[in-house]
Amino acid sequence: MPIPALCASEHLKDVKYEIRGALARRAEELERDGYDVIKLNIGNPGAFGFRMPETMRVAMVQNLHQADPYSHQKGIFPAREAVVMQQQDRGVMDVSAEDVFIGNGVSELIMMAMRALLNPGDEVLVPSPDYPLWTASVVIHGGKAVHYPCRPENGFVPDPAEIAALVTERTRAIVVINPNNPTGAVYDRSVLEQIAAIAEAKHLVLFADEIYDEMLYDDASYVPMATIARNCLCATMSGLSKVYRACGLRVGWVSFSGKKAHAQAYIDAIELLASLRLCSNVPGQHAVQTALGGHQSIFELTGPGGRLFETRQAIIDGVAASPYMSVVAPRGAMYAFIRVDGSQFAGGFNDQRFALDLLEDEHVLVAPGTSFNVPYHDHFRVTLLPDAKQMREVMARMDRVLKTYAEA
Repeated sequence: MPIPALCASEHLKDVKYEIRGALARRAEELERDGYDVIKLNIGNPGAFGFRMPETMRVAMVQNLHQADPYSHQKGIFPAREAVVMQQQDRGVMDVSAEDVFIGNGVSELIMMAMRALLNPGDEVLVPSPDYPLWTASVVIHGGKAVHYPCRPENGFVPDPAEIAALVTERTRAIVVINPNNPTGAVYDRSVLEQIAAIAEAKHLVLFADEIYDEMLYDDASYVPMATIARNCLCATMSGLSKVYRACGLRVGWVSFSGKKAHAQAYIDAIELLASLRLCSNVPGQHAVQTALGGHQSIFELTGPGGRLFETRQAIIDGVAASPYMSVVAPRGAMYAFIRVDGSQFAGGFNDQRFALDLLEDEHVLVAPGTSFNVPYHDHFRVTLLPDAKQMREVMARMDRVLKTYAEA
């Protein structure tokens, strides 16, 4: 008698994370066959030679003798207190160490935050395009992700009126990703104020994903949502992965500010979940205080002459020289969301097909735009992590593939 098929959980039916999906697996096969693949699908600084600040390494090494036991479920006190001090420096004065949770990256905290909040059928307003973990975490926990558009023609900045129109009696929260992944948009204060006003009027939780908070270009200015959202529960999420180039440490945090008294049962539920997983990575937690209190080396990378700045410029220049591509210049984060003019090709343009052709023919791996929960098929995302010389070569390879479409 045949063994019945072992099926995946129904919870995962509508969950996708194509950034590490079929294209990434094909890239691994090509590498095993001896090809060098330029992987622009993931914001992974260490894979491109970036290193965390040396002071963070020293802090971990010097505290390894304290890292054998579990820590408190919320994290070690010095790390949580460092987050408090950062928030206070930004003008958020109603946060204490008790309001901070350290997690195994922001990813774990997103999952915990949704698991503690959602009942079947509850809705969360999520940007489109989004970082797909947000949509996935809502769906996995029985909720419905309602996407509010961040339109290319508006520089990928959302229209607060469109967000307000999507609020229903089942809406529980609004997610704001600023600076934005995947588009690089940075939201002005007025936009954030209007979104905060919606959350306050409707008694919604505001999830502020600010993992790229200090990663800015040109005249862009980062405004912490917690400095605006005073009259609702605001959960600010950040970590060491991006600004501090320490993805492998898996250290993130969430701090709760604003109105908290009515949300104590929810915050207690997050602590319960934190307790069930015992604690987050302890050695990495010892780098938090040094990271947040020390010299902010990211500014040397994002300013003129810095590596991220120059690679961003190489993308902008490469797109400008291409007859096929356009881009809204990223003002923050470490990505560009590039558009292709499909009207120039007889069969139109499909982001999935392009990503596969680019991988097979030119050995460059990008993330199709539809990976980020958008309804259109004419965008793709690249990281700014290669140096400018390599990125100029990448842009030339992209143009070669697109030229074959035009000539077909």
